[in-house]
Amino acid sequence: MWSLKRKTTGEALFDLANNIIMLSLCFVTLYPIWYVIVNAFNNGSDAMQGGIYWWPRMFSLENFKAVFASPGIMLAMWITVAKTLVGTVAHVFFTAMVAYAFSRRNLIGGKIYILMGTVTLFFGGGLIPTFLLIKDLHLLDNFLVYIIPVLFSFFDLIIFMTFFRDIPEGLEEAARMDGANDWSIFLRVVIPVSMPVIATIALFHGVYQWNDYFAGIIYVNNPDLQPVQTFLYRVVAQSSSNQMITAVQGSNLVKSVTSQSIKLATMIVTTLPIVFVYPFLQRYFVKGMMLGSIKG
Repeated sequence: MWSLKRKTTGEALFDLANNIIMLSLCFVTLYPIWYVIVNAFNNGSDAMQGGIYWWPRMFSLENFKAVFASPGIMLAMWITVAKTLVGTVAHVFFTAMVAYAFSRRNLIGGKIYILMGTVTLFFGGGLIPTFLLIKDLHLLDNFLVYIIPVLFSFFDLIIFMTFFRDIPEGLEEAARMDGANDWSIFLRVVIPVSMPVIATIALFHGVYQWNDYFAGIIYVNNPDLQPVQTFLYRVVAQSSSNQMITAVQGSNLVKSVTSQSIKLATMIVTTLPIVFVYPFLQRYFVKGMMLGSIKG
């Protein structure tokens, strides 16, 4: 006897409508990305005529050649990679270290510190006081301006602290019985079992570091220290293609690239690297916090 219950007409129509809505949302979300990709791989002059929606009409890689031929973009890419790697590692380690101290129940004045930190989530100093502070710290036109101002985040501290408080006390007690001090417990016990939250915070801050263009605009005037997102911002913001086209003057690229096509190609070049990071960190989001450890 069949145990499956046949769906009624109303339920079937509801499921069909739900599927149509979900597919529509997926299309609305993904099509703009696909549109950028299609036009970036199309001949720039041909793309100006319009009518390109699904596939490149005249496939071309010259837009990307023009992007990589422009002066400064490779250096800007290396600056972005460096500040993303260094900034993410420093941010995760420093925030986790402070959060571990905050997670201790016997921390003197812990409630006061948490209250003070919570205030910073709702109130900030503003752009001008922040700029003056950065200037007094001699961080203008300095690579450390990408690292030190965002070295700590109280919001990330709350996430770390909540995670650390769920770690069974038996792990730390066993380590102390073996003669471990606070540093040893933090580095050899807490950090290894906290990879899911570390990967999550690292991904969030890494995406922020990669996408941040504001610091390069406000605090950095030296073109050799500006990240690729600031470079992209200037490409998108410019009203004509003179600056980018000048970078490839004398080559046959000038005939087939436009300001718009270079903007689209630059967007792809600056977006793909951080997109490739997601599959490597995704497994940590579904991994159990205490997988393989003792239960308290």
